[in-house]
Amino acid sequence: MPQNDRRRSLVLRLREDGQATVPTLARDLGVTESTIRRDLATLALDGTVLRTYGGAALPGAHAARSGDASAAAKRAIAVAAAELVEDGQTIAISSGSTTLELARRLVDRRLTVITNALDVATVLVDRAGIELIILGGVVRPKMHSLLGHLAELALGELRADTLFMGVGAIDPERGLMNDSVPEILTDRALRNSSRNCVVLADSSKFWQVAPAFVFGLGEVNTVVTDAGVDPADVLSLRSHDIRVIVAR
Repeated sequence: MPQNDRRRSLVLRLREDGQATVPTLARDLGVTESTIRRDLATLALDGTVLRTYGGAALPGAHAARSGDASAAAKRAIAVAAAELVEDGQTIAISSGSTTLELARRLVDRRLTVITNALDVATVLVDRAGIELIILGGVVRPKMHSLLGHLAELALGELRADTLFMGVGAIDPERGLMNDSVPEILTDRALRNSSRNCVVLADSSKFWQVAPAFVFGLGEVNTVVTDAGVDPADVLSLRSHDIRVIVAR
């Protein structure tokens, strides 16, 4: 296999699970482990992959899988959220670890996807059925989200059936919050460009406080959460005419 094709296949393989070990990559691609290590070293230089102990991961994936105690819940939420997506739709996906998990489950679908998340874009780029629209803007370090007036201007020209949105905190009485003040205007612009809003929030996000108010529950159509959610919180959300899906 030519070197460029092999490295492209290596990245596609990482997109499937977010990370993989050197022996696994060598076996799947039919090359030696030393060849894989050289490929990973080259890809790591331009930020395409992140080197991990014994292997590699896509940017943003390793923390979600190895350092996040709620990773299993987020994956369950992503599976449930993917069932809400219909082929042929135009959807928007915001930044966040749970929305990144959702993107991984849409790689073989036929969709138009609007996103301000570089990690989401990395997962969906070059997928045959995905028409990908990446918003411009200033990159937020570590979160890899695109923010600012350039993103907001672009969203003024775009429309989506549904926004799939991650949040930093959700309060059944006070609404949605995030930990980045600059991010909230882009989040609101994503919401304004979308007919419906689906919030992906694991149970640890409930009744938390974050400094930036995003918008109230009146802007939310559906919340997808995990089995750890308090039943009282489910009833509270439903009292606001919000559909609640508990992923198990």
